[in-house]
Amino acid sequence: MTWHSVRALFALALCSRSHIDIEPYNHIISHIVKTTLDLDDALLMEAKSVAARRRTTLKAIVEHALRRELAPAPEMANPDPENLEMGPLGFLVLKRKAGETLTLEQIRTIQDEIDDEELQRAIHPRQA
Repeated sequence: MTWHSVRALFALALCSRSHIDIEPYNHIISHIVKTTLDLDDALLMEAKSVAARRRTTLKAIVEHALRRELAPAPEMANPDPENLEMGPLGFLVLKRKAGETLTLEQIRTIQDEIDDEELQRAIHPRQA
């Protein structure tokens, strides 16, 4: 192997963030895998906007979101055991009582109550 070939391998490594392990007759190059994601335009624009506000990269936002999604879910405290239960996917869901039908108005009322509680927590965070 000529000096120019070795230099070219190092240049390739620096450009693609690859790692080169140089041993006689054994040149190993490993590289980062790139994946193409097909995202909704609005979602992509929002993600880019969040990245800009946080002064980070879109890649960092996507990696963080994936790690958070793939991490084992912590045990979620059930704020209302009388009306809520843990669903099969690990989310709190409304308990269904035999013969009871939930209306859209009831669901909207519950959503409004939760939104109001979250707003109050955001406005008046607990002092630690």
